[in-house]
Amino acid sequence: MKQSAKRYSPMQVALIGGAIATTATLSVFGPGWCRSVRAALQDSPKQVVDQVWQLVNREYVDGSFNRQNWQTIRLSLLSKNYSSREEAYVAIREALQKLGDPYTRFMDPKQFEALTSQTSGEVSGIGIRMEVNEKNKRLVVVEALENSPAIKAGIKPGDEIVAIDGKATHQMKIEDASKLIRGRAGTMVTLRLERDGRSAFDLKLTRANIEVPTVRYELKQEGNRRIGYIRLREFSAHASDQMRRAIRDLNGKQVNGFVLDLRGNPGGLLQSSIEIARMWMNDGSIVRTVDRKGGSEVSKANHTALTNRPLVVLVDNNSASASEILAGALKDNKRAIVVGSKTFGKALVQSVHELADGSGVAITIAHYYTPKGTDINHKGVAPDIKLDLTQEQQRQLASNPNLLGTQNDPQYTRALTILSSNRLAQPLQNQTSQKPTSFGASDLRF
Repeated sequence: MKQSAKRYSPMQVALIGGAIATTATLSVFGPGWCRSVRAALQDSPKQVVDQVWQLVNREYVDGSFNRQNWQTIRLSLLSKNYSSREEAYVAIREALQKLGDPYTRFMDPKQFEALTSQTSGEVSGIGIRMEVNEKNKRLVVVEALENSPAIKAGIKPGDEIVAIDGKATHQMKIEDASKLIRGRAGTMVTLRLERDGRSAFDLKLTRANIEVPTVRYELKQEGNRRIGYIRLREFSAHASDQMRRAIRDLNGKQVNGFVLDLRGNPGGLLQSSIEIARMWMNDGSIVRTVDRKGGSEVSKANHTALTNRPLVVLVDNNSASASEILAGALKDNKRAIVVGSKTFGKALVQSVHELADGSGVAITIAHYYTPKGTDINHKGVAPDIKLDLTQEQQRQLASNPNLLGTQNDPQYTRALTILSSNRLAQPLQNQTSQKPTSFGASDLRF
């Protein structure tokens, strides 16, 4: 789910959950297209309609297209005259619904831009997190991100934003304020701020591309043990670099063990999940994907683990896709103990393509399996230690995220008990999984 993202035309990406990773570039048009057909559809809504049809025809994981006659659907799509792009978009969505796959979906240009923005792990803006003060309905700065224009300009938590480029923000929604503040890198935005002990003042800032933190970590002294707590929110393009920094920093602080928190993580980049698994595993299989022709491809650890200290992974029913790949790999290879609730259960890989008019389409192209060959689709990864939170505990943690990874977090405290047990007193040893089957998914490049 990049204003600052590089644009590819055409662009194909491999998608796990809501995020993307660049793969091989391919031709948008199928080999059957001739110059006269291309000329007739050029710059017309039908061009995008048939682009989508061609891509699904070539890539969709189910060769029967959910028992639909895909050729007949194409004739129907191209027999219509579309008076606008929006009309064509409706037709595309109706055609894709026939596949019965919620993950194969069309995105209009704004939706596609939002997707690429999220998965890039970057935003173009000034680098602040905001919230609305419920008492006075004003926008308040919660945090200025590291190395951002905001922090360099001296913006502080608690500052109230009373105007953006002269537009008053009283009762303004966060989403509307964000649209005003974000913009192309190098452009200017002026904030009028109020701060305790100081009268209102204007601050002019230059927007920049900012890396969004998806990894948060800290050293926790729990009794006589030093625990490295790492929370991964999503698998964005920068997640693996941030995870690498976190592990190395905590290693340098001589932690006795790690807690990796994947709760609420909806997924993200396939490549990111593989890279992060390799930081914890020296050997063993990570994931196997199978395309519609039955070709399979296995990604494995490559002896680049950053630590062998004991590890507990926390998951819940909102841990999905790339989170499930990582949790499944660590569990099957006996590298970690998985604690929490059964995960979401999405074992499908999508490719994402940018279309001629800036819209996009995500297409399910493969099914994936854990190292032991488990199909978790609609089933989820079963934790080694099942510990469901009560509704009251869930509400408490959701309303106060600062309680995550503390003694008020039952799943975290269970992880501490495990890390303190004699069984995990010594570093876990990786166990090599079965040999991989032959590679065959040529469209996937990990």
